[in-house]
Amino acid sequence: MYLSRFLSIHALWVTVSSVMQPYPLVWGHYDLCKTQIYTEEGKVWDYMACQPESTDMTKYLKVKLDPPDITCGDPPETFCAMGNPYMCNNECDASTPELAHPPELMFDFEGRHPSTFWQSATWKEYPKPLQVNITLSWSKTIELTDNIVITFESGRPDQMILEKSLDYGRTWQPYQYYATDCLDAFHMDPKSVKDLSQHTVLEIICTEEYSTGYTTNSKIIHFEIKDRFAFFAGPRLRNMASLYGQLDTTKKLRDFFTVTDLRIRLLRPAVGEIFVDELHLARYFYAISDIKVRGRCKCNLHATVCVYDNSKLTCECEHNTTGPDCGKCKKNYQGRPWSPGSYLPIPKGTANTCIPSISSIGNPPKFNRIWPNISSLEVSNPKQVAPKLALSTVSSVQVANHKRANVCDNELLHCQNGGTCHNNVRCLCPAAYTGILCEKLRCEEAGSCGSDSGQGAPPHGSPALLLLTTLLGSASPLVF
Repeated sequence: MYLSRFLSIHALWVTVSSVMQPYPLVWGHYDLCKTQIYTEEGKVWDYMACQPESTDMTKYLKVKLDPPDITCGDPPETFCAMGNPYMCNNECDASTPELAHPPELMFDFEGRHPSTFWQSATWKEYPKPLQVNITLSWSKTIELTDNIVITFESGRPDQMILEKSLDYGRTWQPYQYYATDCLDAFHMDPKSVKDLSQHTVLEIICTEEYSTGYTTNSKIIHFEIKDRFAFFAGPRLRNMASLYGQLDTTKKLRDFFTVTDLRIRLLRPAVGEIFVDELHLARYFYAISDIKVRGRCKCNLHATVCVYDNSKLTCECEHNTTGPDCGKCKKNYQGRPWSPGSYLPIPKGTANTCIPSISSIGNPPKFNRIWPNISSLEVSNPKQVAPKLALSTVSSVQVANHKRANVCDNELLHCQNGGTCHNNVRCLCPAAYTGILCEKLRCEEAGSCGSDSGQGAPPHGSPALLLLTTLLGSASPLVF
């Protein structure tokens, strides 16, 4: 009896959960940039693509209104209800906190009742257009991860354009047009996101879905991010690998969801009728109670942390990268061109770490000073020389490929004396040789090297010389 009741409750919970959460809360498990793993040689670093968590980006923006004096209350004025032009008992007064409606009220917590909101001046200068630009700036490139949602306290505007910038407001491009009549307002046929497909997902459309006049339950305007994701990941975003693959390989798609600024252009307030009632212009205005923008700092999959300091967002870059977006390799780590991380393969992706520059090793006068002291290596197993070599003549050098700190590879760190590189973590040496890069004679460790052994003792300082020769001699010319 109790078992059947438990199973019934569990089934009900699973059903309710699936309905309440139609989309995954997190895109993927890219919350670590590196982790230590065990191999035959001990612990090594495993590098992976990483990104900050999605969050409420309105906490970090700056808002600008144009014209700057468009907010109501200076001088104080009375405005009327949209549905009843004779109900004009509402006042806006910037000098009284209880009656003021400044721009920051678009981004405050909306758990109170009545809700707080920003409000424009009324359309008292009709027929001159009542138009407002609301610019949201982050001074940082961000990636949108959820729908942009604008909640109006007044009626939704008859005409509006949502625009985006990728260059900090220097140039703008439309994201979506909104109108009660798209053909009349923007000479565009009306569409909705449901009319798009994988092949037309980047199309800029005009929608009439969100521009009806004032009604109690019709105050919200969306810009549908997740519906566009669903063209690749499925209606419940279950197939994220497909979306990640498209974002990795299609720059235009990736840029479509990337912004530095957003601009809301309010072009015509809600009229609710064919003609403007010139006798009651105090009923026409804009009022916004809430704007939601969720996203993350763009760090090119090279960071999990984005710091907000001195009113500025900055990625805390990993993988030997640097810059506001982790968009270049650090000094002395330019051994190959910078590349963003990759979401693929799921679930860890590919880190595409920056590797040391050949020039960063320099040309020290004494090679026997280069070989690292085993105590200076950040490893758990003294036999495992990875992933960091603290050279006495240079700063710590991290040798890494796409995913793991290399002991050997086919680019810079070649195995010597006929050795072969195994999974970038060790050299498989011929019987007569040993060492990290097969640079030592095995008989040297046994103290049996001599003229009768057929194996001459290596010159003094040869391990360092072989390592440096490998680094300097095997690489093709690089431009720094």
